[in-house]
Parts: sequence; structure tokens; C-alpha cells
Amino acid sequence: MTHLPPPAEELRILDAELWQLDARRAQLLARRAHLIGLLQQTCPPPPPVPGRPETTAPRVQNVLLVLGGVLLTVAALAFTLVSWGHLGIAGRSLVLATVTVAALGAPVPLLRRGLRSTAETLAGLGLALTVLDAYAVHEVALTDADGTGYAAVAAVFLAGLWWGYGKALGSLRIPLPAALAAAQFPLLLWAVAAGAGPSAITAALLVTAAFDTVVALRTSARSLRVAAAVGAYGTGGWGVAAAGVLSWEASGPGAAARAAALLALAAAIALYAAWRAPRQGLATGAAVTGGLLLVAALGGVPRASLPGVWTVPVHLACGVGLLSVVRAPFPEPVRRGVARASACVQTLAVVWALPLVLVALLGPVGWTVRVWSGAPSDLRAAVTVWTPWPADAAAAPLVLAVVAVVLAGAARAISARRDPAAAGVVVLVWATALVLPVALHLPYVAGLFTQGLTVVAALAMAAFARRTPTSRTAVLLSLFTAGGLTLLSLASEGATLVVLATLTALFVVAAAHPRLTAVCASASLAGAAGLACAVGAAAGLTAAHTAVLLLVVPATAALLAARVPRTAVPVEATGAAAGLLAVGLAVTDAPVLSLVLALCGVIAAGTAVRGDRRQAGYAAAVLFVLATWVRLASMAVGAPEAYTLPVTVPALVVGFVRRHRDPKASSWTTYGPGLSVTLVPSLLAAWADADWPRPLLLGTAALVVTLLGARHRLQAPLVLGGSVLVLDALHELAPYLVQLTDALPRWLPPALAGLLLLALGATYEQRIRDARRVREALGRMR
Repeated sequence: MTHLPPPAEELRILDAELWQLDARRAQLLARRAHLIGLLQQTCPPPPPVPGRPETTAPRVQNVLLVLGGVLLTVAALAFTLVSWGHLGIAGRSLVLATVTVAALGAPVPLLRRGLRSTAETLAGLGLALTVLDAYAVHEVALTDADGTGYAAVAAVFLAGLWWGYGKALGSLRIPLPAALAAAQFPLLLWAVAAGAGPSAITAALLVTAAFDTVVALRTSARSLRVAAAVGAYGTGGWGVAAAGVLSWEASGPGAAARAAALLALAAAIALYAAWRAPRQGLATGAAVTGGLLLVAALGGVPRASLPGVWTVPVHLACGVGLLSVVRAPFPEPVRRGVARASACVQTLAVVWALPLVLVALLGPVGWTVRVWSGAPSDLRAAVTVWTPWPADAAAAPLVLAVVAVVLAGAARAISARRDPAAAGVVVLVWATALVLPVALHLPYVAGLFTQGLTVVAALAMAAFARRTPTSRTAVLLSLFTAGGLTLLSLASEGATLVVLATLTALFVVAAAHPRLTAVCASASLAGAAGLACAVGAAAGLTAAHTAVLLLVVPATAALLAARVPRTAVPVEATGAAAGLLAVGLAVTDAPVLSLVLALCGVIAAGTAVRGDRRQAGYAAAVLFVLATWVRLASMAVGAPEAYTLPVTVPALVVGFVRRHRDPKASSWTTYGPGLSVTLVPSLLAAWADADWPRPLLLGTAALVVTLLGARHRLQAPLVLGGSVLVLDALHELAPYLVQLTDALPRWLPPALAGLLLLALGATYEQRIRDARRVREALGRMR
């Protein structure tokens, strides 16, 4: 610390320094103003920034030309439709011919002068005028001709004329796409004019789409290629939609064959586009479309001839047949797209069969509200107790099996995604085994046996599978099947007992395998819990007495977790769940509930013996205390100390020994249970006692406990003793407080509350002032 001058001297020094700083600041501000004035005199102001144009000159030009062309076209339409009758035949022909020739010929000199945009505009006007010329010819010379047929011929003529015009003036971009647009209508209009049916009209659309596809794939002009692609997608989309509707609504083999031919034509167009497409992504997409259309074409005819149950299997067979293209000498994008189309068909087939799997697995949930009401006649009736069986679903096992076989072959052929494919095969085989007995209407007992075999097969697959994803999938499926089998067995008492006992034994055996120990041990305990409940119900025991039998499960879980540490977490979780279930079952009978809580406390105390499970001691203490309270309440005991003190004294002795051996042990573990066993029931009894001896003795004991806790700095005695002491004192003062409240005026409590708030505010302000003084003193330190 440096020497500090007296306050008066330090204040004089600070004032002098501040005056010097103010003088220096005034000098600097004056110099700054002088320099700014010099700069304003010598430097001219910056020129104004010109406004930025919002568009470019070519865009303005194009907009003007388009607007001009549109206006001229509108004027020509108005002249043709409105003012046509005011001129004679010669005048009409002369006007239209002159305007059309002028519009079509004007682009030639404009192109020579480099005015290409203007030439494009006038060429478009000329093409529009040729349409008006065709209309004029029909209105003047061919009024008796059929309008649709004439439109078809005019479309052919205009398409040829515009194509030749575009070829003659090769630098224009409008005529060739316009010719292609006109070519979209002749076949469709001819089919309509000839009164053709839906099949012929659809064929006309698809042939037009084929023409567009060829043009799009073979032309080099970008504008023409884009126009052809738009035409191919448009006419092809309408044609495919119409062919699909015809195939779906076909009532006989003939109509189905015609629709199949149309779909096959669409598939050929898509596959040709995939073959010749320049980009792989486009080629693959076209191949997928072609493959799907081919499946729809091949499956449409059998669908119209066979019953509805074979619709999905037939299309699935066609989809699987597409895989033969994968080995054919086709381009890679085509083979990849066809393979994806086959995968799409198989996926849709599996999605179709998925509701049946859900019914077979979740349908038995309905037996939870009809337990032991009687075994059904067959397995179909057993799984449809809650949900109906879908129509035309008998072929679902065949569909699942076929997809499983195909996926198994694919898993062998590929190496990048072999694990997911193998897991998918396991799921499909499991789904087949789950649905097949239901589809075959097996008897109820036979169905239970087949599902039990499915559990065994899944566990065997999980134990001996070489790949971890496959093993995990099989374990999960075995649990799902076991759960469904348990629900299914609830229809009959004997079936429930046999199924639960068998599943428990099966999972116990499977738990011997190192890979399945944790999951199967937990599953065996869950099965044992269900078996205990079923045995209790079959023996006519009440729910409370069944809870005592159920406690075998958490006891076994505690022993197993101690012997096999790697299964500790799932096994103990299962045991805890069984213990909670036992407590819930015993709630209706207080003495039995006390016994159950005490036994649970014994199990928790045994678990706490392990070094890594010391925290279970807290749960054991809580359970013992709850058991004591429940037992005393059920016996209507008026003097609980006679029952609690014999427990408290040895508990405190044990806690003292534990504390002496392990000084770091918590007082809540060592002394908390013993103190709670006596203090809490005594406090409850004291609150219900009108005499003075019990509250006095309880208060004295609580005071002693509190003083001992304060003397030895132990949290549990201090908190428990102090809480009981305060509550006991309130109980004794409660009548006097009530009398005092009646004697006091009503304005006094608000006044006291206001004074309390003022005192708190003043104290708070004083503390803030003291804190500010401390901060200032620290700031003066160097």
C-alpha cells in the first residue's frame, strides 16, 4: 500500500487535474472545428449517385415485342371474328393473305439486319395468322365438313407448314416448337372424330407421347427438346392414367388384355427413354417408371380372370420377374431402375400384408377384458376378438415368404447393405410364421404351439446369428411373439398357466447364452411375475395375497443381479416393476400391504449390501418405515411407542456401529430410519391426543434429538428432531392461537404484516448501503 495524503490535500490535487483536463479538451475541440472548416472549403461535395436501373435493356425490348405481338394477334382475332362479314370473298382472302404473307416474310430482312427478337415476334404473329387462315377456310369453303376431323387435318397441315418455315429460317426458335405443339392434336382429334372408344383414344395419346419422346431424345435444339419433353410428359401422363383406369375397370379378359397392351406400350416408351437418356438420373427414373408399368400390364390380365385374393401375388410375381433384367446386357441405369421398380412392387406387397401382421400380433389385446372366458374354436377367432380380419388376405403368408426369399438372395449378392438386408429377411420370415397359422384356421391349441415354436426359433436365431443386427432383431421379435402369445393364452385358464410356465422356462434356458443373458433374464422374470399372478388367481387367492406370492420375483431378481453383474440393470428394473405391482395388488388389505412393504424393504436392504448398490439402503429405510406406519394404522394402535421403540433402539445401535466404522456414512442412512420409526407415528398420535403427557414427552424427546444433532453436527437428527419439535409445539399452542385470533381486532394482522414488511425493507436498504461502503473501500485500495 502506498502512502495516501490527507483528504483535503487529495481533494485539491484532484480538482487541479480535472481543471487541466477541461482546458485541454476545449483546445482540442476548437482545433477540430477549424480543421473541419478548412476541409469543407477545399473539397467539393461528392457528385450525386445516379439511380440504378431496375431492369436491363434486352428485357425491356423483349417485353415490348411480346406485348406488340400479343396486341397484333388480338387485333387479327377481332378482325377475323367480328369484322369478317363486312368484306366480300375477295376482300377477305386478300386481307388475310396479305397480312399473313407480310408477317411470315418480315423476319427475313429483319434477320439480315440482326434484329432477331423482332423477327421472332413477327414470326409468332405469322404463325397465329395461319391458324386464323385455317379457321377462315373452314368458315368460307368447308362449312359442311366435320369440325373435329377438319381440325385434325388442319393440325397436320399447320405442323408441316410451321416445320418447313422453321427449317427455312433456321435461326428462329418459335416455329419448330410451335410445329411440335400442333403435332400433339392430329391423332387425338382423328380418334375423337372417328367415334373411337376409350382404348383407341388412349392409344392415340400414347403414340403421340412416343413421338414426343423420340423427338426429345434425338434433337439437339434446346427449345425443341424442352417442348418435346413437356409434350411427352403431358400426353404420356394422361395416357398412362387412362390405361390404368381401363385396366382397373376391366370386367373380362378381353378388356384387360387391351388395357394391358396400352400399359405395355407406355412401358416400352419409358424403357426406350431410359435406354437413350443422356443423364443417368433421368435414365434410372424412366427405367423405374417403365418397370412399374410393365408389372401393371402383365398383372392386369390375370387379375381380371382370377379371384381377388390373387391380385397382389400375381403382381408380386411380375415384380420379382423384373429382376431377370438385372443380369441382361442392358445399360447400367436401365438395370438399376428396373431393380428399383421390382423393389417398389415388393415393398407395396409387404405394406399390403402389414395390417394382417398387426391383427395377428395385437388382435389378442381384446382378451384383457375377457380373461378366461373360454377358448375359441380356432386361431382366427382368437386374434379377431378385437379387430376384424381383412378381406382377401389369405395369400398374405405367400407374399411375405416370396419377398423374404428374394431379399435373402439380394443379401447374398450385395455386401454394402448385407446386415440390414439380413435383418429384413428375419423380420419377413417371422411375419410369415405369425400370419400363416391364422390364415390356415388352425385350432386354438395348435396356434399356441406354433407361436411357441416361433419364439424358440427366434431365440435360436438370436443365439447363433453371426451378425449383431440380425441377433438383436431376432431377440426383439422373440419378445414381441412372447407378448402376443401371452395375450392369446388369456382366453383359457389352463392355456395361461401352461404358456406362462413354458415361456418362463424357455427364457431361463436362453439366458444361459452369453449374448442373450440380460434380455432373456429380464423376460424370464416378467414371465414369472405373470405366472405368479395367474397361479394366485387360479388358486382363488385375493389380489392382496397374490401380491405376497409375487414378491418371489423381486427377490429372485436381487439374487440374480448379485450373481451375474452384467444383467444387474435390466434384471433389477424388472424386479422393481414386479415389486410395484405387488404393492398395488396389496393396497386393498392394510395388514398384507404392511407385510409386502416390509418384505420389499428386506429385498432392498439385501441389495444395499453390495458395494455398488449402497443407495438401495435409502429405499429399504423408506419401505420399513412405511410398513411400520401401515401396520400401526391397520391395528388402530393408540400407543405406537410400544411397537416402535423396540425397533428404534436396535436400529439406532446398528446405525451407531455403522457410523463408528464408516465416519463418512450419512446420518440419514444410519440414524434416519430408527428415528423416523418412532417420531413420526408418535407425532401423529400426539396430534390426535387431547391430553398433555404424550405431547410433553414427545417434545422432550424431539428436543433431545435436536440438541444431539446440533452437538454432533448430524443432519438427520437435527432436521427430524427440529421438525417434530416445531409441529408438536404448534399442536400445543393451536388452541391459544385460535383464542388470541378471536380476541384481536381485525385491523391488527394487516398492520403487523405491514410493519414486518417495512422492517424487512429497512434491513434490506441498510445491507445495500453497507455493501456499497465495502465496495468503495476496496476501490480505494491499491
